[in-house]
Amino acid sequence: MTDAINADIATIGRINAVPAILQVICETTGLRFAAVARVSENNWTACAVLDTLGFGLTVGSQLDVASTLCHEIRSTHETIVIDKASEDELYCQHHTPQLYRFESYISVPVFRTDGRFFGTICALDPAPATLRGSAIQPMMESFARLLAIQIESEENAQRTERALRKERAMAEVREQFIAVLDHDLRNPLFAITAGAELLTQRLDDDKNRAIARHIHTCGRRASQLVGDVLDFARGRLGSGIPLNQQPCADLAEGLRHVASELQRVHPLRQVVLDIGDIGGLLCDRERVTQLLSNLIANALDHGDPHSPVTVTAVIANGEFVLSVHNHGRPIAAQTLGQLFKPFTRPLSAAPQQGLGLGLYIASQIALSHGGRMQVVSDEQQGTLFSFHLPVDRPGPPATPPASS
Repeated sequence: MTDAINADIATIGRINAVPAILQVICETTGLRFAAVARVSENNWTACAVLDTLGFGLTVGSQLDVASTLCHEIRSTHETIVIDKASEDELYCQHHTPQLYRFESYISVPVFRTDGRFFGTICALDPAPATLRGSAIQPMMESFARLLAIQIESEENAQRTERALRKERAMAEVREQFIAVLDHDLRNPLFAITAGAELLTQRLDDDKNRAIARHIHTCGRRASQLVGDVLDFARGRLGSGIPLNQQPCADLAEGLRHVASELQRVHPLRQVVLDIGDIGGLLCDRERVTQLLSNLIANALDHGDPHSPVTVTAVIANGEFVLSVHNHGRPIAAQTLGQLFKPFTRPLSAAPQQGLGLGLYIASQIALSHGGRMQVVSDEQQGTLFSFHLPVDRPGPPATPPASS
């Protein structure tokens, strides 16, 4: 038996209405054997059976389709109704009634909703019965249409369940991936950078101290790459970048600290700050400073090396706006719409650091806050990236007070 036939048997077996349909058919017609059959080119296969006759077929039983009348139904797509086979003009000499020893018989075709032939709903009995001209045929044909709908519904449900199982398995892989990044990579990198920093302080030899500083710089860079990939995994593959939002009184201090760190890394560049009164903004301080760090690093990498990078942070007109401006070659119009997608880099023959995740992560931080990123770029004004965050917006759910 093929996998497809086994799947069809399982599908019919999961449809709760099928036993009731067979019961109604037997009670209405008086026939003591009824079945839903999958009819293929070679085989008649029982998918559901109600047998009070002792006919001998059970679910999964197969017959040579050529020995059955369902072979003809598969070809003609027409219902067959026989009251008394031994006196029927068409079937009195037919091999099927003689082989299976029945007199009364009815079988209706079942089609899938897309029109493909599935099989039949059939019933029979050794005793004659009055079936022609009654309501039995239209009833069974209605059952066949109902069954077609149920088959499609069940198969759709199974596809959905398989997709859900696959998604759950993927979710487990994602969680394992994030756990590896967060623990198995970050921990040894932290040990490397901490050890290199200690060596820098203790070594007396300038050459060895320079090597230790290089190790420390590379370790921090690797940690940043791991952090970017971790945020990418959480933001794109997981449930979003996590936030810890609260009124932030020292956000301005955090922004100045980020700018100062990047200024030290690029001593020949100038980072100009214009930070207004932004105290008390509801946000995740660490994530907003990370967003700024990514924007400043992007401006330093791609802006005019002889012009300053200007950082502005204000609350005006009901929203917090954090912007980073640089002069230099403008971003091509066709590139602007791609900047906040992951692994996006400007076209350049020069070697480039990073994975192209900085602007994507900045946009995800903005979205997680309920804000948005904007970018404008032209020859005269330069390039301006800005983070816009409404001040008057719902905050995170309050933590219930501990019971005393």
